[in-house]
Amino acid sequence: MEQLYVIYGTEHFLMKQAYEQIVRRALSDEEREWNVSTYDCEETPIEVALEDAETLPFFGERKIVIVKQPYFLTAEKGKEKVEHDIKRLEAYIEKPAPFSSVIFVGTYEKLDERKKVTKALLKKAHVIVAKPLNEKELKQWVKGQCQIDDDAIDVLLTLAGTDLATLANEIEKLMLFAEHRSITASDVRLLVSRTLEQNVFTLVEQMAKRDVPAALQTLQDLLRQNEEPIKLVALLASQFRLIYEVKELMKTGYGQQQIASMLGVHPFRVKVAASYASGFSEQQLMSILYDLAETDYALKSSAMDKQLLLQLFFLKLQR
Repeated sequence: MEQLYVIYGTEHFLMKQAYEQIVRRALSDEEREWNVSTYDCEETPIEVALEDAETLPFFGERKIVIVKQPYFLTAEKGKEKVEHDIKRLEAYIEKPAPFSSVIFVGTYEKLDERKKVTKALLKKAHVIVAKPLNEKELKQWVKGQCQIDDDAIDVLLTLAGTDLATLANEIEKLMLFAEHRSITASDVRLLVSRTLEQNVFTLVEQMAKRDVPAALQTLQDLLRQNEEPIKLVALLASQFRLIYEVKELMKTGYGQQQIASMLGVHPFRVKVAASYASGFSEQQLMSILYDLAETDYALKSSAMDKQLLLQLFFLKLQR
């Protein structure tokens, strides 16, 4: 076990998975109850956590100290009421307690390596960067969680989306159902519910095909599930803005991975948006976005029935 770890990034689930794995590897369930401490640097001075790390384990041979949101490793400013003894931290980094593992965990896109303390810590610590996974990495991650067929992974991502916490829950359910065999595409279709986002994708696909009756049926199904009309319009607008942006950027020669980075969205979302882009001209996309804006305004200001307003929006596709 290392004495120092740094886990940072924007993918919360991977960060939690990483430090939970370290804890499981270091301690038994009985030891965990006594020898895991967590401190938030926006509430507690770092020297309090370090004093804990330097105190011998109460039960067992090792202890884990988790230090969350160490903003002093970044260019960010934390709560001014908490003062941290950075010199004390620098001294600990040079000579960490041999019986403790201190894990620094922060939801930051990057650390400030210009700072002396950050530079020293990154040099001594085992560093894990939890960044969003691209499509290939996402599929590999799913395979690492369970025994699953390749086509079943595609269906899972299509139905459940790319949020790792959601995927982990669905995988656990599928593993219980499949028991010791490989998870199949039919298992996924049987057990995994479509997310609201996926239902919106279905609406977009039906709109691309100009299949108004199917779109109206999907809309009715969503309204029966008590989905809020204003939220549906907002999600549709978000998806059509993405399709428009992807279409424009692809026209100028950018690849899907580049577009995902530029727009700050998951590459899988860009792939889906690109597949719909060919079904619309630029003028049609702008017209749809304008109609969605008008529908949103009417939903918030008009006394008309909300369901009727949504139906009128979809009927405009027949023009």
